[in-house]
Amino acid sequence: MTKKIKDKRSSKWAFLIYKESAPQNYQQVLERIHVPYMLSPWHDKDIDPKTKKLKKAHKHGVLYFDTLKSYSQVVELLKPLKGPKHIEIVHSTTGMYDYFVHADSPSKEPYDKKDIEYGCGFNISKFLDSQDPVGQINEVLSIIDDKNISEFNTLVNAIRGENTNLLELLASKTYFFSKYVDSRRYGKNILRGGK
Repeated sequence: MTKKIKDKRSSKWAFLIYKESAPQNYQQVLERIHVPYMLSPWHDKDIDPKTKKLKKAHKHGVLYFDTLKSYSQVVELLKPLKGPKHIEIVHSTTGMYDYFVHADSPSKEPYDKKDIEYGCGFNISKFLDSQDPVGQINEVLSIIDDKNISEFNTLVNAIRGENTNLLELLASKTYFFSKYVDSRRYGKNILRGGK
């Protein structure tokens, strides 16, 4: 590991643990670190492209810190997992999630999303929702249409009662959704002869 990489800091770090050396209670160990995490299924069917032999069973993991952490801080935190050999900065959480199951690698053995493990406050539903922003926008638009909403505060209350994960989207796209709600309200008035 070069000094340059060791000096970098990030709030998201990836690591690798091997089944043969990781403690059996690896999830409890991660819970004691008090950092939200997500783990791949056991990759126990991967073939080494060079040797054509089965790779050692392993899990890919990601730690999500509230603040920036250095490489050496992450190494120290992960020592109870018996020293993951590979630790690096995560540049794309979506890319990591897809790699966990080899979603974008048809030549590699696929793994089941239901075998992804997570804990210590990691919100998998919120994460998955954030992976499909167009789907989330359509979900909010459907709520507006299905409930015949014509006031923004009614929309906020409906979202709070329906799916709190959408509140963040609503807050970040307030202008868009308020204009849509306004267009429904004013569009109805125009059809009725109002101004």
